[in-house]
Amino acid sequence: MRYRLTFIAGLATGYVLGTRAGRERYEQLRKAAQRVSQNPAVRNTAESAALTGRDAASKAFGTVSAKVGERMPHAVSDRVRSLRVQRGSDEDEWGTSNT
Repeated sequence: MRYRLTFIAGLATGYVLGTRAGRERYEQLRKAAQRVSQNPAVRNTAESAALTGRDAASKAFGTVSAKVGERMPHAVSDRVRSLRVQRGSDEDEWGTSNT
């Protein structure tokens, strides 16, 4: 019971201190985050990381597919094939558009 009361007191204290910062501080943080996300260097780095991640995932998919081969249950492999057929041509292999 003591730990529960301590947790509730901490939660209440955090709420009160958080509300004192108020809407103005929230807006400052939101604008700063927006500036960072719109920075061209940050965008280029994020796109580069996404491409690197996709390449690594493709290689991992090939390795796993080669090792698993026919040991995968037919229900799973049939479902994967049907999802690939349903997917549009404007999406990459992860189901996202390359924009």
